[in-house]
Amino acid sequence: MTSWFINTLGPLGWTLLALVPPAIVALYFLKLRRQPLEVPSTFLWSRTIEDLHVNSLWQKMRQSLLLFLQLLFILLLILAVLRPGMDGEQKLLGDRFVFLIDNSASMGSKDEQSGRTRLDEAKRRVQEMIDQMDSGDVGMVVTFSDRASVAQQFTDNQRVLSAKVAAIQPSEHTTNIMEALRVASGLANPGQSAFEEGDVQVADAKPATAYILSDGRFQTITDFSFGNLQPVYIPLGDEVSSNVGILAFSTQRNPEKEDELQVFCRIARFGPEPTEVTANLYFNNELLDVARIRLDEEDGTGGAQFDLGSLDVGKLRLEVDHKDVFPADNIAYAAISPPERAQVLVVTEGNNYLRFSLATDQIRRIADVTLVTPDYLTGEDYPKEAASGRYDVIIYDDCAPETMPESNTVFFGRKPPVEGWVFQEAQVLPQIIDVAQSHPVMNFVNLGNVSIYKASPLEAPAGSTVLIESDQGAIMTIAPRKSFEDVVLGFAFLTSEDDKTFFNTEWTKRLSFPVFVKNLVEYLGGVRQGEGEFSIRPGQNYAFRSSGFAKEVHIIPPSGRVRTIAPTADNLFSFGETDQLGTYEVREGNAKDVSRYFSVNIFDAQESEIQPKLEIETQWETIAGESAWLPMRREFWKWLVVLALLILLVEWYIYNRRVYV
Repeated sequence: MTSWFINTLGPLGWTLLALVPPAIVALYFLKLRRQPLEVPSTFLWSRTIEDLHVNSLWQKMRQSLLLFLQLLFILLLILAVLRPGMDGEQKLLGDRFVFLIDNSASMGSKDEQSGRTRLDEAKRRVQEMIDQMDSGDVGMVVTFSDRASVAQQFTDNQRVLSAKVAAIQPSEHTTNIMEALRVASGLANPGQSAFEEGDVQVADAKPATAYILSDGRFQTITDFSFGNLQPVYIPLGDEVSSNVGILAFSTQRNPEKEDELQVFCRIARFGPEPTEVTANLYFNNELLDVARIRLDEEDGTGGAQFDLGSLDVGKLRLEVDHKDVFPADNIAYAAISPPERAQVLVVTEGNNYLRFSLATDQIRRIADVTLVTPDYLTGEDYPKEAASGRYDVIIYDDCAPETMPESNTVFFGRKPPVEGWVFQEAQVLPQIIDVAQSHPVMNFVNLGNVSIYKASPLEAPAGSTVLIESDQGAIMTIAPRKSFEDVVLGFAFLTSEDDKTFFNTEWTKRLSFPVFVKNLVEYLGGVRQGEGEFSIRPGQNYAFRSSGFAKEVHIIPPSGRVRTIAPTADNLFSFGETDQLGTYEVREGNAKDVSRYFSVNIFDAQESEIQPKLEIETQWETIAGESAWLPMRREFWKWLVVLALLILLVEWYIYNRRVYV
């Protein structure tokens, strides 16, 4: 819509400006102060009599050219302050453009207003902008989801740019814009930015306009400076959008009946509707159960539990019966994998509660546990076993080896001999303030009534995850090491003072402690006792070890195309082609039966919240959403100011020349 005027003053400014014309007119109404003088005849004083007529009200208003010019001057200034103008042709900003196109999962939403997916709408708008490019303008195309991809380097060939944009495909990945911004910034700044014939070399730093076409479902932009990039955010999607998505779907053994499985799901509503949905559970593509799930009025979430009984190995699928614009998160996948036992070595002395937790029927069903004392670490057998990776997980209770084994590890009260781990000064009675219950190690572990006498806050290597946070800092953390993971607890279960040994915490006496030990064995030992694998997100690597030291494994994705991969030196398999949602089958060597399953799901509240953001946040500013390109407004106020100055010169000339009309 065309805006003819723009208000540039506040109420006070307009009030003062409006008083100027009446003030000018009032000055002309003032009569001259003259001294009375008696004369014998008015014949010789006709000029004086005429001057008296001029200073009367109506005579003065009718004959004053100066008053007219002064009022016209003020009127032109008032009009100039209103900044009259009109919208002209729309045009891109600058002559160098970086088109950042979001092709994450939420961009697959099909909006009702446009009738297209958000990605198709983004491609259409970029095509329009490419058509607006002038001769000599250059553009670059970058797609992004949780990773960035340069679809086309800087080029002035509009046909090439259009072809690259048309070829962009949707993905099921989550959204992270940071890598795309760094790629765009690096290519827009000095250096080589061309790799194909016809692309443009960048030798000097030149300004570029970065058009971000997205629904804005990504995190606040931090630790990034746009530099030569001028960001323009183009929000995509209906202003009012609602969605229902599955955020969790997993299986586990029934704690009361170990031979039975249970399925848990969590569903969230993003928007005012609906308040209730139907969830259908399928096993090997056959309908198994149906549940009506009530969604909470405040947070919009709800869940359900399905009892599976003693089902055999197979695939599970959960479908939410609700039509919305983003159907990808209405389906979730899981599987019941074949059972597998873990090999566990426990190095402990004097901790009977740990021994009892490892002797339960649950642990016996999923693992072979070997108990030794700390003296075993200095014997002849331990170095060979540790180096060969015989054990899936080794638990060190208040002791530590000289070198780390080729296994996952757990350290209670001791620092691993790995660079990056730091034990700070022990603190008395730290208060637990947070537990990462979403992590498999802490599933169903309640520490609300647990007290600790002394604990050392931890500093961990890069990539670590805090599992227990206290008011003094992290007191339990898990960190990666090569293809392994190490769990470190900042306190031992036994402590000594004044030659007396006593328990450092009552956690070992709580029901949550055996649950915690079972989680450690299951997660670090890679146990799958007929339970579902932990889901990964699209694009993430799935890493595992072969139970039989297979020379190769065959992975069958949902598309059915078999992929064969070989292990690394430490018997680790890594598979990264996980772009498809669904359940993947793994077969080891020449085996005909499936040895394990793993599933790929979105499970991301940020992605399922499809309401587009009208502005995006950076660390220092807010970038408001704009149209694809900005209209070039034709301003008339400058010409009005010039005309007003000319009138002022004419008025000054008339006054100084004493021209009377």
